[in-house]
Amino acid sequence: MTSTPDSAVLPGSGIDVDALARAVDARMGETISTLKELVAIPGIAWAAFDPAELTRSAEAVAAVLRGLGLTDVQILSAASGDTRGGPAVVARRPAAPGKPTVLLYAHHDVQPPGDRRLWTTEPFTATESGGRLYGRGAADDKAGIMVHAGALSALLDAVGDDFGVGLTFFIEGEEEAGSPTFRAFLEAHRELLRADVIVVADSGNWKVGVPALTTSLRGLVDATVEVRVLGHAVHSGMFGGPVLDAPTLLARLIATFHDDDGAVAVHGLVARDTDAVDYPEADFRRDSSVLDSVRLAGSGRIADRLWNKPALSIIGMDVPSVELSSNTLVPAAKAKISLRLAPGQDPGAAMDALADHIRRHAPFGAQVEFTPGEQGSAFAADTAAPAAEAALWALGEAWGTAPVQAGMGGSIPFIADLTELYPQAQILITGVEDPDSRAHSANESLHLADFRNAVLAEALLLARLNARGGA
Repeated sequence: MTSTPDSAVLPGSGIDVDALARAVDARMGETISTLKELVAIPGIAWAAFDPAELTRSAEAVAAVLRGLGLTDVQILSAASGDTRGGPAVVARRPAAPGKPTVLLYAHHDVQPPGDRRLWTTEPFTATESGGRLYGRGAADDKAGIMVHAGALSALLDAVGDDFGVGLTFFIEGEEEAGSPTFRAFLEAHRELLRADVIVVADSGNWKVGVPALTTSLRGLVDATVEVRVLGHAVHSGMFGGPVLDAPTLLARLIATFHDDDGAVAVHGLVARDTDAVDYPEADFRRDSSVLDSVRLAGSGRIADRLWNKPALSIIGMDVPSVELSSNTLVPAAKAKISLRLAPGQDPGAAMDALADHIRRHAPFGAQVEFTPGEQGSAFAADTAAPAAEAALWALGEAWGTAPVQAGMGGSIPFIADLTELYPQAQILITGVEDPDSRAHSANESLHLADFRNAVLAEALLLARLNARGGA
């Protein structure tokens, strides 16, 4: 943590940390109330859900931003091929002369609720309990929207006309559907979204009470593989023995993806060991809910296994269900593969390596069809850049403890698009989630004390950029 004198004014900057904290706290009840209203709207960008709710969600976000005094507020979308994107909200506050412009990103669309029997509260009724706010989108990522809104509100109250940083709010409406038109949206509105600093509020903190700046993301490729052994199904008693069924051969193929220690065995993938922050095994087991009897896969630091090495998972499989099974040899079976990539890995090379591995390990001469899917690049932040230094200072001040510079095992593919189209912009990845937020799962929740700190941290970051007069 960077300490400040007793007056809580950063030397040479005029930033009154205490005044900003008071401004955040004075508005916190209102900020949480608005967040609850947003959570109540089931805006889901998947084709199976009512698009009118997604539009209603965008309109509610636009109203929140207009309530902050922003007059240049638009609801926009883009098309990519035959796909029309979800409604995004863009609102702008122009920069004063000599001041930087900061793009504030979050998304208003949410995951489907899933099996409602697993929820202890109604997913679209925000419910406070035990210092947390439960509801779909409470953490991912409607809280991100309100971090941005709450920070601006506090700055206007505490700094007023002296706050000259330009702000562009970009609240996406299709992130949980994979951002299918994100690149097209950027290309259509490239100048509208141009900024010196980009803050992506869609990540998490180290744990409750300890903030983090996300400094790396793994990349991603996915694909499907189909194994076929017969022209059609045949009786398992009459023909079983000389012929192995497709699910069995698919299982044998899948078994080649990892070595005996559970490390990814696909040749040609980047993996590295670093001096990453320690992630104790006991903490990882608790956070991940892995069963006590399960041995962890791979070797080296757990943080490196999560952030700096590949991870390969089977996330779906097409085989007959147990309920619908019959005494036949199944002729074909299909699996979907998700491969997370370490920073420094070219996604195209990783896709080629996966395809080559599958081709070389086709079991028993079965026909194997490999179909490439999506791919996205990894991300590594420059933590020595001025905006990153300012963000680390702000996080330390807001939480009262030193922030962790943490990688994230997940992927945010659109970060690569931002990096490519705005190569001079400094990208900061922040967030409000903690290991028990359960984003995408039942009983998603937000830790309210950390939410307050996240609002203050962003207000402090923007104040520091304002004081410097540049990024």
